[in-house]
Amino acid sequence: MPTPSISERPDLPPEEVAARLLVTPSALDDLKLADAKRVVGYMHPQLISAGTVFIHEGELRGNDYMMLILEGDISVENEMPGAEDSMVVNVIGPGHLIGEMGVLDGSPRSATCTAITDVAAAVLSRAALRRLLKADPAVGARLLLAISKRMADRLRETTRKLRTFAQMNKALQQELQVVMNNRTGHGGRGSGEG
Repeated sequence: MPTPSISERPDLPPEEVAARLLVTPSALDDLKLADAKRVVGYMHPQLISAGTVFIHEGELRGNDYMMLILEGDISVENEMPGAEDSMVVNVIGPGHLIGEMGVLDGSPRSATCTAITDVAAAVLSRAALRRLLKADPAVGARLLLAISKRMADRLRETTRKLRTFAQMNKALQQELQVVMNNRTGHGGRGSGEG
């Protein structure tokens, strides 16, 4: 069962809900709740209006933060070479993290994110992460380990998908070769039959 968003738990302080969302499987489930509560203390709230594109794929500036979705839904899209439109690769909601790589290295964004609904989020900047590391190195280290594990899990999943794609591509190439051989009469079944 998904962890409730902020509006679904008005009985809890927003910081408590944010900490609980931070330790869900869609965020950093290796982080302990006590650590998450400390991390949330270094985050700042951000509201995003529905329809706002707030992260642009390839963006070079302002990339040094990660965001925990507290309320609302976001469309994650990637540009497709040769296509006019981008492709929606995911729709995420409360309890999801975006921008973990950015908080670590500030590199260009790998996707475009658009608020489908009004969104409430908690943002951890690289500067805030540095303050956390200085003030509480143990919690900061556990946060970095949780982020690293999440990124490693994603890399493993991407590698698995690439292997599957490579296998499919090889099978298609073999099928194409059979078709081409049959058309030119070079080997394969059906050559020489009339």
